Amino acid sequence: MGPGTAVRWRRRVSRWRRTALAALICGAVVLPLSGAARPEIPAPAPAALAAPTAGTLEEAYAANRANAAEASRMAAAHGDRHRAAANRSMADPSRRLLAFDGRGAGLATEVFGDLAHADRVAVLVPGSDTSLDTYGRFRAAALALHRRLAAQAPEGALPGRTPAAVVAWLGYETPGTVSTTVATTGRADRAAPKLRALVDTLRGVTGPDARLALLCHSYGSVVCARAADGLDVADIALVGSPGTGADSAAGLHTSARVWAARGADDWVQHVPHLSADLFGSTVGFGTDPVSPDFGARVFAAGDGGHSDYFKTGSVSLTNLARIALGEITEVTHD
Repeated sequence: MGPGTAVRWRRRVSRWRRTALAALICGAVVLPLSGAARPEIPAPAPAALAAPTAGTLEEAYAANRANAAEASRMAAAHGDRHRAAANRSMADPSRRLLAFDGRGAGLATEVFGDLAHADRVAVLVPGSDTSLDTYGRFRAAALALHRRLAAQAPEGALPGRTPAAVVAWLGYETPGTVSTTVATTGRADRAAPKLRALVDTLRGVTGPDARLALLCHSYGSVVCARAADGLDVADIALVGSPGTGADSAAGLHTSARVWAARGADDWVQHVPHLSADLFGSTVGFGTDPVSPDFGARVFAAGDGGHSDYFKTGSVSLTNLARIALGEITEVTHD
């Protein structure tokens, strides 16, 4: 390739990036959403509970299951059989619900394992299009991770502790993949204080010695980034991330180890890692978290797509479990 050809290629790439960013801005700010809004589904207010402790966890689980059961009855009376079934599943006696709110799109925090005695806790933070109506796929990811942790974890490092627990945190209103909110930090900014509060709650249950890790998928990585400043966690892993809104890992102002990975077949690699101010909002999330410029510890994620990071048997799931367990300190590669 001659010098002239190289210059022309760089110009074409630059034009493509500008065009793609323009399309992103148009989709995020200008185009209206298609389809009518879904009617509000009636549900009770969340159970009024004190902050849980190791000794009151079972009471909290029971109260939230009872709230989910009432939400199921109300949804059924409203004629929404799908939401009624989703809520009824949440109310099953086997479920450990740390929080539940059946109103609107719905919120839930579910525990897998013995949280009170776990010396390692992995918190899953989901991306777009996650709600009570789609919760099953998020729960499947949490279950797969919990099984992987159980298989990989050593015995509890502390007396009276168990190896690992997983917390599936649907604690914020996620944006739609095709929406006016998915390309801005607005939802993440509102979610960040809630994620910080969750970490405080977990510390109140597990005590200061447990190792906490945030595993953040897609738009969830933006949420984790907005909450990261001074957060009491050991690791923050960003997978399938469109960016964080920060220029670098150092810009997250965290003492946690910051990890990043992207599957070879993940469409998010084609999202322009740029940002632009438009009508008082910043559209786009800046530096690619797997790029050297960002400065995260980049680890192998295999050849999976955007929804495959927690797939049973995958390279990414194995490495995410190793990160949560504190088993690796440096990058890994395919």
